[in-house]
Formats: sequence, C-alpha cells, structure tokens
Amino acid sequence: MRDAADHQCWKCGAWLTGVPLPLPRLAECPQCRAYLHACRLCQFYDPRLTSKCREERAEEVRDREGANFCDWFKPNPHAHRPGVGNKAAAAKSKLDDLFGGKDKQ
Repeated sequence: MRDAADHQCWKCGAWLTGVPLPLPRLAECPQCRAYLHACRLCQFYDPRLTSKCREERAEEVRDREGANFCDWFKPNPHAHRPGVGNKAAAAKSKLDDLFGGKDKQ
C-alpha cells in the first residue's frame, strides 16, 4: 500500500507519512487534524479563480477546507503554503486591529 509520505498537510505542513493513498474521504492530518480529502490539498485548487477549481467538470464545493466527495480530487504534494489560509488567525488579527485586542508596545 502506498502512503502520502511525499505530501505535506495543506494546513500545518506536516509530512503525511503513514497516511494511505488514495486518501479516504475522512482522512485527517496526524498532527493538526485538518481534513486531507479537501480542496485545499487538491492539484486543481486555485484560489485565484472564482470557482477556486481548475477542473471545470467538478461540482462546486462550499467548504474548501472540509472533507468532500469530489471525484476529481488529486492530492497536491506542494499544497502547503506557510502563512496562507489560516482563516481563524487572520480573522482574529483583523478583530484585534479593529478593537485594540492586542497589547501594542
């Protein structure tokens, strides 16, 4: 059985050694528990596009970070982009800037 040892989690960058290929729909990163069968780990994911997907035949997926049933899914070994895509941290940072939540020294 092949594993995803040459792939990194799209969210935390952990190497996916021991995670079986093809990825099961509910596979999770062993380190951060992010879903792996998700748009963010797919070769066709492109945040610059309106649909966020280069595969024209794929059905629209609303949650790009959640597990999905997409038949066109192909894991991208280079999906991890440090500093990109952490919605919670970005939202908290914006709120902190707006409401002065962080102590600035």
